[in-house]
Amino acid sequence: MLLEPISGLHYKERPGDSYAEHEAAQKRILEIFEKWEIPEGLTFHQFLVRVGEFGGYAVVETDDLAEIGKAIATYAAFQFRLEPVMDVADAAAAQAEGIAWREENAPA
Repeated sequence: MLLEPISGLHYKERPGDSYAEHEAAQKRILEIFEKWEIPEGLTFHQFLVRVGEFGGYAVVETDDLAEIGKAIATYAAFQFRLEPVMDVADAAAAQAEGIAWREENAPA
């Protein structure tokens, strides 16, 4: 069982008005990334980029959502979606427990 919450973080570049804005955003993102260090309170299990576009996915772990908030604020040129995730075995056990409770306490 995991002690700290794990989340899937989806990110993609914000749409721009012109190719010049798009190119400037890409350059700025790379400048920031060269200097950025992953905060101590944040563990990246995977940090992936979708081939052919500025965006991707990360599997992150933290017990402090403010750390994710700081990372998101650093990269204002991206749109983010954060989704809590869990190991499939843990999820199956939790679902079985929920179903058992429902069947015992609120039968159809």
